[in-house]
Amino acid sequence: MKKTNNIRTILGILLLIALFSVPFMPPIQNYISIPNEIVTVNSDSPIDVPALGGSVDVGSSDHMQAIDSTMFHAQGPGNSELTYSVAGMPIKKVDVSVLEDIKVIPGGQSIGVQLHTRGVLVVGHHLVNGESESQSPGEDAEIEVGDVILEINGTKIKEMKEVKPLVEKAGENGEELNVKVKRGEETLDTKLKPLYDPKEKEYRIGLYIRDSAAGIGTMTFYEPESKKYGALGHVISDMDTKKPIEIHDGTIVRSSVTSIEKGNNGTPGEKQAKFSMKDNKIGSITKNSPFGIFGELDDNIKNGNYDEPMSIALSHEVKEGPAKILTVIDGEKVEEFDVEVVSSVPQKSPATKGMVIQITDPELLEATGGIVQGMSGSPIIQDDKIIGAVTHVFVNDPTSGYGVHIEWMLQDAGVDIYKGEKEKAS
Repeated sequence: MKKTNNIRTILGILLLIALFSVPFMPPIQNYISIPNEIVTVNSDSPIDVPALGGSVDVGSSDHMQAIDSTMFHAQGPGNSELTYSVAGMPIKKVDVSVLEDIKVIPGGQSIGVQLHTRGVLVVGHHLVNGESESQSPGEDAEIEVGDVILEINGTKIKEMKEVKPLVEKAGENGEELNVKVKRGEETLDTKLKPLYDPKEKEYRIGLYIRDSAAGIGTMTFYEPESKKYGALGHVISDMDTKKPIEIHDGTIVRSSVTSIEKGNNGTPGEKQAKFSMKDNKIGSITKNSPFGIFGELDDNIKNGNYDEPMSIALSHEVKEGPAKILTVIDGEKVEEFDVEVVSSVPQKSPATKGMVIQITDPELLEATGGIVQGMSGSPIIQDDKIIGAVTHVFVNDPTSGYGVHIEWMLQDAGVDIYKGEKEKAS
C-alpha cells in the first residue's frame, strides 16, 4: 500500500510538471513611442500614403526593438473552471475557454483608413504675433497637447472648420471662449481669449488642431453573417501626441499598393499605397483599440485565396512551426507567403504580443526584405485555421516580428466565440 502511494505521488509530480511547462517569451521591459507621420486628409482626391511605424518596444532580454508594421502607428472572455486532480485529489483550478463553432473569412487586402476624431485633437502650440506681444492663448489657457476639444461656448465641436467662426466672433466682441476639453478620463473647463494677428488679419488661439487622420493597413478577417471585421492588429496613435486616437467615426476603402521600400537591419521597410476616400468605400470604423480597428463592412469582400469561412485557433492551440500569411505586395492582389511561428504564448487574458513569427518565403523576402510597415493586420494561418495577425517588425531583424492572437481581435470586434453560460468540469 505504501509503495502504491509512492508511485501515485511520483505520477502526480510528473503530471504537474507537464501541466505547467509552457513556451516562454521574455517580457518587454519598456515601451516608448516614436512619431507616426499620419497623413491629414482635407480633400476627396486620391492620395499616396507612406506606411510609417508608430511604436517601438525596447528592453527585452536581447534588446530587440519592434516597430508597428503599419504607418499608424479586453475584457476577459467567458470562462469555465476546470479542476485537475491527481490520485483523486484536486490540485489546481484553471480557467478554460469554451469555444463556439465559429468561422470567419480571412482578409489580406490592403485597405486605406480614415479616422475622424472625437472632437478636435490638440497636437501642438504656437505663438501668435499680436500687436504688442507674442503669446499662445491656448497654452495660457492651460490646454495641453493631447487634449480633445469637445465644446466651445456650449457648441459641440466635431470638425476643425467649426472652430474658426467661434474664434472670430469672440475676438471681434473682445470675449473669452468657454472651452470644454477631455484629458485622459477627465473633462475640464477653461477660458481662452483669442489674440488678433495683424499680419494674418485674423484672430487666432495658438493651437494646432486635427480632426482626421489617414493611412494604410491590412484587413485581418470578417464574419460573413454580421459583416463585423477586424484589421491592423494594433491601436492607431496620433503622430504628434503619441496617444491612441479617440474616434468619432471612420471609413475603410480599397487600397492599391504602388511600391515597396525594402527593409534592412536598423531600418524597417514600408509599403506605398494609393487610395481615395471618396471612392471604393468598403466599411465603417467604430472602434480603435489596442488590438486594431473594428467596424462593419458594407458588403462581403474577397481575397481570391481563402474566400470560404475558416475556423480559428485559440492561443493555446497555436504551435511552433510552419504557417502562412496573406498580404498584398503589388496592386490589390492578395498572395499567400510562408512564415514560421517561432514562439507562441498561451494567454488567459488579452495581450497584444502573443507570438513571434519569421518570414521564410523567398519571394516575399526578395520583394520586401521581411515584414514591412503597412503589413499590420495580415492574417496568419496555420493548419487551415486563422491564428492571428502580423503587428510589428523587429527593427534589427526585419525578417521577424510580433503577431497578436486572433481571439482578442474577435473579442474586440464583437464576435462572440465563447458560450455565455458557465460550465464546470472535474
